[in-house]
Amino acid sequence: MNLAVYIGRRLLLLPAMLVGITLLTFVISHAVPADPVAANLGDQAAANPEIVAAFRHQWGLDRPLPQQYLIYVWRLLHGDMGMSISTHQAVATDLAQDLPATIELAFAAMLISLAVGIPLGILAGVRRDTAVDQIARGTSLIGVSMPVFWLGLVALVIFYAWLGWAPSAGQLNPRLSRPPAVTGFVVIDALLAGEGGVARDALAHLVLPALVLSAYSIGVITRMMRGSMLDVLGEDYVRTARAKGLPGLRVTLRHAARNALLPVITIVGLSFGGLLSGAVITETVFAWPGLGSYAFRSATSLDFPAIMGVGIVVASVYVFANLLVDIAYAVADPRIRIG
Repeated sequence: MNLAVYIGRRLLLLPAMLVGITLLTFVISHAVPADPVAANLGDQAAANPEIVAAFRHQWGLDRPLPQQYLIYVWRLLHGDMGMSISTHQAVATDLAQDLPATIELAFAAMLISLAVGIPLGILAGVRRDTAVDQIARGTSLIGVSMPVFWLGLVALVIFYAWLGWAPSAGQLNPRLSRPPAVTGFVVIDALLAGEGGVARDALAHLVLPALVLSAYSIGVITRMMRGSMLDVLGEDYVRTARAKGLPGLRVTLRHAARNALLPVITIVGLSFGGLLSGAVITETVFAWPGLGSYAFRSATSLDFPAIMGVGIVVASVYVFANLLVDIAYAVADPRIRIG
């Protein structure tokens, strides 16, 4: 099986997966045992049957659930994600405003996870049962065990309130103007506009929430890389390379680490999806104006169209990220395509 056929088979699965995403998101968002009328209308208005009936009719809540789902899917196929009950704007417009900030945060967290997790896992595998290995295993355990909201609050108290190293919560200093939107990423847009001060301030605001968000991924990647290195270091080709007298660093990086990275590729795709879901809590703690904050506001007001929009976007990004991981895995290991 060549690479094109392998990719084609994966692409054929996408429509069914996307339909499943819409159905699951719809069912979960409507399974909440609460009434959006009470959440969006005042007590006095909610006591008026005529106002309640008009509200339900306006948002299609008076139709049977199967009919609501089919109408939603039909509109979604035409690029219409509905209107937000809270903001009274198109959900697609709201998501387009908030999604870039979340992607910027998740991408920065993933870079930190890879930059820390992979080298730490390699060192732990090579220096098994030494102090380095113990530190790596401890870091991994802490990263996967600590709740994100608790870690975020502790980080704010230590680095902002006590030490004063980190700026206040938010994406940018309120005294600074946002650069003209080109990519939607504040750091990149500021650099493109030649506003170095704004770029530095945006980067300073990005570092702490990205570090907090990356803690879990660092733990997972470190653990996976360490285990993979331990397996690879015992292979015959590694022992042969050492027997030939090759330098230890070359054997570790070129022969062992290169092959040990294959299982980690899969973890990267799963971790990116986890970063998007974890951003909901991180953005709330750090007042980050992204998709997580939008999802929190939508959930508290039972804004069904917005909740479904967030769920579909996050799940779709997760699916496509894993598709890219599958392709990267197939490129890195031809045996996957043959199988």
